[in-house]
Amino acid sequence: MNTELASRFADRNAAATGVSRRGFIKTTGAAYAGLSLGLMLPGRSAAADKNPAFPAPDDGDFAPNFHLRIARDGSVVIVSQNPECGQGVKTALPMLIAEELEVTWDSVQITQAGLDNRYQRQMAGGSGATPAHFMEFRRLGATAKAMLITAAAQSWDVPESECHAAANAVHHAASGRSLGYGELVTAASALEVPDAESVQLKDPQDFKILGKRIPGIDNPALFTGKPLFGIDQTVPGMVHATFIKCPTFGGTVKNANLDHVKRQPGVTDAFVIEGNGKIDELLPGVAILGVDTWSVLKAASRALIVEWDYPEETAGQSTDGFYAQAEKLSAGEPQKELRADGDVDTALTQASASLESYYTYPYLSHATLEPQNCVAVVTADRAEIWAPTQLPSWGRGLIAGNLGIPEENVFIHMTRIGGGFGRRLISDYMVQCAAIAQRAGVPVKMTWSREEDTQHDLYRAAGWHRFKGGVDAAGKLVAWQDHFVTVGQQSDSEPGRGAGISSDEFPGRFVPNFKLSQTVINTGIPLGWWRAPGSCAIAFATQSFLDELAQASGVDPVEFKLAVLGEEAKPAAGGRGPEYHGGRMSTVVKDAAAKIGWGKTLPKGEGLGVAFHFSHLGYVAIGAHVQVSPAGQLTVKRVVASCDVGETIMNLSGAENQVQGSIVDGLSSALGLQVTVANGAVQQSNFHDYPLMRINGTPEKIEVHFISTPFPTTGLGEPALPPLAPAIGNAIFAATGKRVRSMPFNQVDLSWS
Repeated sequence: MNTELASRFADRNAAATGVSRRGFIKTTGAAYAGLSLGLMLPGRSAAADKNPAFPAPDDGDFAPNFHLRIARDGSVVIVSQNPECGQGVKTALPMLIAEELEVTWDSVQITQAGLDNRYQRQMAGGSGATPAHFMEFRRLGATAKAMLITAAAQSWDVPESECHAAANAVHHAASGRSLGYGELVTAASALEVPDAESVQLKDPQDFKILGKRIPGIDNPALFTGKPLFGIDQTVPGMVHATFIKCPTFGGTVKNANLDHVKRQPGVTDAFVIEGNGKIDELLPGVAILGVDTWSVLKAASRALIVEWDYPEETAGQSTDGFYAQAEKLSAGEPQKELRADGDVDTALTQASASLESYYTYPYLSHATLEPQNCVAVVTADRAEIWAPTQLPSWGRGLIAGNLGIPEENVFIHMTRIGGGFGRRLISDYMVQCAAIAQRAGVPVKMTWSREEDTQHDLYRAAGWHRFKGGVDAAGKLVAWQDHFVTVGQQSDSEPGRGAGISSDEFPGRFVPNFKLSQTVINTGIPLGWWRAPGSCAIAFATQSFLDELAQASGVDPVEFKLAVLGEEAKPAAGGRGPEYHGGRMSTVVKDAAAKIGWGKTLPKGEGLGVAFHFSHLGYVAIGAHVQVSPAGQLTVKRVVASCDVGETIMNLSGAENQVQGSIVDGLSSALGLQVTVANGAVQQSNFHDYPLMRINGTPEKIEVHFISTPFPTTGLGEPALPPLAPAIGNAIFAATGKRVRSMPFNQVDLSWS
């Protein structure tokens, strides 16, 4: 997720509550026969008495508008508030509470919350859950523990300092007495809640849960096929549906053979949704309803005929046209100068060695294995939704605005997500399903076909970089210029979602003469945030060109990069973003280079590459070892990732999985994926022509190493992906002498002799 989305979300919460994100620890007294604590936003509250997503407790059930409940029987329930899309947050965030609470992990039950205004930042995006909640959730556990210790000390009439908590109980070492948490909840509930900032947090060296390998809480249900995902959901009386949009972007329905479609086996209805024309909300299309998913998908593919009306300018667009336009524009004057330090022109003229290179990368689809789907029960003034959504509040707002339902009457159940990667931050599929259900007057489960999912995604932006760079006689980088040509969705001057570039983009803070400019092409292709937005592609271009400059200077590429980075922390321009700590990045670069075996002699056709990138507050360097046959067949033999995401790795198992997944995802996209457009429509349709990497294509070895540093803990869902592609590209050059300047790599001739 980029700064735009994060700011929008934060501003919305601030406007609604008038308070900061910190310090929202409250007690609810002795409600529900237990001690309940939660981090909640004051002001608007979810109406538990009428909201089916948050039922009142019954027979010991926990109301998920709290984060923690300890019942009189000693049971501990922790609510996971954020959407789970495979990043492990449903396990990792409750670990923070359990660690400070001093309970054993096997005694904890975890339940998934629905959308509730009283929770902060209920979303999955931007690797933001960890930095947003790390300290708050620890304080929540520590506050509950402090109250339990106070309750025990008062019952024994001893000083609190003589008591300690461990293994779900409070102990008094001097007398050998102990009380289980269940025995203390009544007394603790009567206490005043201490200030969250005043509670004592554990020293990380005393952690018993954090930093260990903890299996995902949903693993047993996943292994046994339990219905966790959106596509698994059912409700009584529902019908199945799919929704067909115009293949050419911007099209509307002129007419359709609806009567014929309605006569197809298993089809119960078909109608046109006029929509609002917004590509990320409710596009016009044809809804087909039936008794099961197969019936409606078959009718859509084999029986439906639609005459579409679409803009001529959109129908004339193509990938070839975009690339030709971008190459021409990149060689001309830019639309906007984003940053200018020093005198680049003079520095380039005086440089001992200078280069000009042109890098490109294509549109990409999210290709979530679970296609877009949603279940909706809609009446005149109420909607209940089950959806695999990364940002449920956005979906609620769209449904309310498009269907004319009060927002407080839109209730969202968050299901597990079968792949998000930014796609499900956009809620078009949710409002489509709700609109179909409102029109049909019955509960609806809408499922997109794989073809619809591929051809109506919100895509990772294509981009083009024309670089110029110079090094001095000592081999030091002295000049860098990047004319960045990117794409807009509805504007000729502003980049679309995920298509922009920061004025602080590396090496902007690290080279004395630096110029970054931008030109935007309005392609009309819908854009969305894709894993590590911007960085996922920009790193390929910048890190590859950095390697080119090292080669041109005659300096070892790793030494060249370390010289550029230095050891200092570089602030963002105008203090508008995070600092970039050159020393932290230098450490992971050295580590990755050492572990990949940098400097060793390899057989002909094999090479090593190193690249790094600062993304989502994480410092990651990747070393790659590749083999390229004389015919150009590429094999990635080994990948090493060195990561600095702060002091604490919450769940070692989950953290390794995130980095490994980022590496495979980055490799898959770099080696073989692209979305192309002809006649204003996406040409790819399924995995046969958008081939995600299979197991036999993954590296023989993937190694993940974490370096703990005394900095705040940050997220891991995205930082490891951006440096993968340039590390592979740099290794290919070392193996073949050929520089790869465009993705995907399978479109490049890598043969050598």
